[in-house]
Amino acid sequence: MALSRVCWARAALWGSAVTPGSIVTRRLQLGRSGLAWGALRLFDLPCRSSKLHLSPKADMKSLISYVVTKTKAINGKYHRFLGRHFPRFYILYTIFMKGLQMFWADAKKARRIKTNMWKHNVKFHQLPYREMEHLRQFRQDVTKCLFLGIISIPPFANYLVFLLMYLFPRQLLIKHFWTPKQQIDFLDIYHALRKQSHSEIISYLESVIPFVSDAGLQWHLTELCNKIQNGTHPAVQDILALRECFRNHPLGINQLQALQLKALSRAMLLTPHLPPPWLRRRLKTHTTVIHQLDRALAKLGIGQLTAQEVKSACYLRGLNSTHIAEDRCRTWLGEWLQISCSMKETELSLLLHNVVLLSTNYLGTRR
Repeated sequence: MALSRVCWARAALWGSAVTPGSIVTRRLQLGRSGLAWGALRLFDLPCRSSKLHLSPKADMKSLISYVVTKTKAINGKYHRFLGRHFPRFYILYTIFMKGLQMFWADAKKARRIKTNMWKHNVKFHQLPYREMEHLRQFRQDVTKCLFLGIISIPPFANYLVFLLMYLFPRQLLIKHFWTPKQQIDFLDIYHALRKQSHSEIISYLESVIPFVSDAGLQWHLTELCNKIQNGTHPAVQDILALRECFRNHPLGINQLQALQLKALSRAMLLTPHLPPPWLRRRLKTHTTVIHQLDRALAKLGIGQLTAQEVKSACYLRGLNSTHIAEDRCRTWLGEWLQISCSMKETELSLLLHNVVLLSTNYLGTRR
């Protein structure tokens, strides 16, 4: 009775009749509205979470970026540790890593050049000068590295390879892995080795003078040999006057004797320890490449070359340019091109001998 009175009193205050059933109904409505509100909040979560979380691809990029950053930081600490505790080893390590990067860049550039040659059906002698020179130098570098690749094949041989590289850097490593001082010293050593054959080559030219049929050519060849032996640098016309002597017998490249082939191979920094037919073929190939480079360089112009390119071009052609001023190197290279571009392919023996004739006494380089 007391409960019913309380219910009727509340109904009178609210202005409507309320029964216990209506109270239950009210609670159910509040529960349903709460569920609906919770459902709306639940469907809102993906929209909000899409702003907070990245996609899987973005997550992978951020992970890679984090790993790269950490790797660089660790690498920097490692370099500082080596530089602080092992300074000499750190210098060698830095040169080796930079050398690998330069060699890899050369490989990619060579591949790009070869791909363009294949696509456009371009031959080697049709390339611009810098691309021709890059391919020539890269082939030489790969040939020198081939020995290291062979001896590192057996298991655990890589430790021996590193030891040999440290003990014999001039013989086993390319210039990318040389220190600046080693580059100068090693180029001097190589030039000293090729200079040892200069006197032998001049003596051979003197010995074949009686076999030259033309009296005028005999006189020109005698005068040229005398000038070189007396320490005088020959003029361009002194060398070009002998073009006919070097076409056929006795100074044509197919008529040279084995001793002269060996001496010319040493002058070109090629191995002389091969049979004469192989030496003759290598000398022909090497001289033909230089002749093609000369024609491409004449089209480009010496003035377009950097100082390092000029010195490298002079060194390839027999002049020790490491201790000669840049303007003097350009002058000498101009004389070489004047001779080379005046020759035909049948006169390449003169271009081969020109490595000795034009470089022996230039600016007192003969010592």
